[in-house]
Amino acid sequence: MATAARRAIPSAAKIRVLVVDDSVVIRRLVTQALSEDPGIEVVGTASNGVICLQRIPQLNPDVITLDVEMPEMDGLETVARVRKQYPDVRIIMFSTLTSRGATATIDALMNGADDYVTKAANVGQVSESLAALRSELVPRVNQFFIRQDAPGMAPARVALPRTKPAAGLPSAFPAFHARLTPKILAIGVSTGGPTALSAIMPQFPPDFPLPVVIVQHMPPLFTRLLAERLQKQTGLKVLEGAEGQIVERGHVYIAPGDYHMRVKRAGTSVVIGLDQGPPENSCRPAVDVLFRSVHEIYGGDVISAILTGMGQDGLRGAELFKASGGYVVAQDEATSVVWGMPGAVARANLADAVLPLDEIVPDLLRHV
Repeated sequence: MATAARRAIPSAAKIRVLVVDDSVVIRRLVTQALSEDPGIEVVGTASNGVICLQRIPQLNPDVITLDVEMPEMDGLETVARVRKQYPDVRIIMFSTLTSRGATATIDALMNGADDYVTKAANVGQVSESLAALRSELVPRVNQFFIRQDAPGMAPARVALPRTKPAAGLPSAFPAFHARLTPKILAIGVSTGGPTALSAIMPQFPPDFPLPVVIVQHMPPLFTRLLAERLQKQTGLKVLEGAEGQIVERGHVYIAPGDYHMRVKRAGTSVVIGLDQGPPENSCRPAVDVLFRSVHEIYGGDVISAILTGMGQDGLRGAELFKASGGYVVAQDEATSVVWGMPGAVARANLADAVLPLDEIVPDLLRHV
């Protein structure tokens, strides 16, 4: 599924948000949390998907925050309708950290929702609820847009600073060459990841000869459900990573939520290792943690992909791969929900190729 690139808006403009939730309390909390950001305006609310669809043409929102479980029309059906009728409107799911809520959220993300926020459970004070919403929801609304100063400017590409190589790395990286013998595929992805992974996994042949390790920024439970959904779309074996699993060709290992995932030696085998060390790049699991371990085990015999996501997690790992002659491909801006992670790699001149999502797997297969 193609996605819209990050949209440029005038610096003085406000991002218009429609809040959709069947709970009056939640609607008020979300509205208050978002309204405290000077660049965001809550233009309306709705108690279910039917009312949401009626109000979109009236209010012209840029973003919808959407509850999963609602009467008359739930979040899943609403996502499908909004995506069909209003493809440029961004959708952020709002769900509970329960099995039912997580299942519905994963399904929504794999069918067109752009991102999600989990509702805080058992928060005693309203101030704590507001603080949690501000820290989680406001950045997710802002991530889809870039401010531009001059009125009438054409929408600009995302401007990311050129990043210097990590300490100890050469300034000129070895170029990829035809004699690379990759032994593993490493993937890092965040915002928009479930949709992106759902699009690329069916492209891998059942006899793909490498193991695949993935960090998708997600909380516990969500990563297991993501693995289950992806398993239905590929002939490869898809697993949530577990301590001591032997890393095998034709298997896909997804880092579990709230755990860093690494690869490590165990006798003659390479196995999965998990830990709850400090977050890196404000993330656990972190792409850089996985990539660093992959580099320690495989050196430059690695092919890797950095897909859609906010921030720059994976940048340092990509530097290590390039320093050893590995291959790095980044998703392009036009097909990324957020061009943060792949954009950082591209701006640092670490990507051997910057490609639309549907061209990434064919490109990787050419180097296997």
